[in-house]
Amino acid sequence: MRNRYVDLLRAVAIIRVVTYHTLGFAWLTVAFPAMGLMFALGGSLMAASLDRSGIRSLGRRMRRILPPFMVLGAFAVVTMSLVGGLERSWRILLWFLPFDDPPANEWGAPMFGQIWYIRSYLWFILLSPVLLWVFRKWPIPSLLVPFTVLVVMWETGHGSGGIVRDFFMYAPAWMLGFAHHDGTLQKISKKVLWPACAVVGGIGLAILYSHPGPRGFDLNDQPVADMLWSTAFLLVLLNAAPRMMSLGAAEPVTEAVNRRALTIYLWHEAAIITVRDVALVLGVSLLGAWGGFIQLSSVFLLVAAVVLTIGWVEDLAARRRPQIIPAPARSRSRVLEERPAPVAA
Repeated sequence: MRNRYVDLLRAVAIIRVVTYHTLGFAWLTVAFPAMGLMFALGGSLMAASLDRSGIRSLGRRMRRILPPFMVLGAFAVVTMSLVGGLERSWRILLWFLPFDDPPANEWGAPMFGQIWYIRSYLWFILLSPVLLWVFRKWPIPSLLVPFTVLVVMWETGHGSGGIVRDFFMYAPAWMLGFAHHDGTLQKISKKVLWPACAVVGGIGLAILYSHPGPRGFDLNDQPVADMLWSTAFLLVLLNAAPRMMSLGAAEPVTEAVNRRALTIYLWHEAAIITVRDVALVLGVSLLGAWGGFIQLSSVFLLVAAVVLTIGWVEDLAARRRPQIIPAPARSRSRVLEERPAPVAA
């Protein structure tokens, strides 16, 4: 049965990611640190899968992710080959099995830059059996060591991106997902946890506001502040997880977004760039409040069109009956259970 609280958090996170990338509002990274949350929910889901199916769950999790990604990869390879050219080497295979950043030309890099998340997610899946064992044996050190490594990388000028940086930056969030699955976070008293989170989050915000980046007070420009604030934010959200929850009228939309979360994430950057290019050709201004509304509405409409066109690939990957419109099953319970069902994050 589905965990409605997890579904709601994932849906809000996906919408926040699209909104931020469209409008570029730095305050959104502070108001709702979506990427850390998405990794945490993935960690919770992975722990549940490992406990239920063992090592076999690795293949199942990868199967849920790779087919939708391969559709994007085929589109990327064909379009970049036609527009600007694409290097001919074995690295083109990374567009179909993204364990590293695949090659991209100047035209395609902005359109497909979001795939770093899929690359990192696959590595976390593969490493989860070891990470889960380490977390359950040494829970506190397993959270502190990645943070220490990230601080060292940042201070030595190696913390601006890449596989290693992303691993150490989001490993704590992934393992907080383990703690959520195990029920550990829910057992901590709010009188203890919330003040501690206020201190940790406050330090993160202090670092951000004393060292703003090129985009201002944007957490994406300050990884150490991002990790501290995201960790505090996640601890509060996951500690407050209710045992039962009904989404009411919002449930169909929430479930539809969850069933197409991967498609939405993979294609939203292409939608953003397409909308901006069309607006430029038509001479439509996207500045100001009205321009922002036009841009965001157009992006969501274009993403919806992509979802209706190829979103059913996620159903095939999940071995569900393909649906053009991802309508929820009427027989499914509306009651929340503690553990999430295996849906792609």
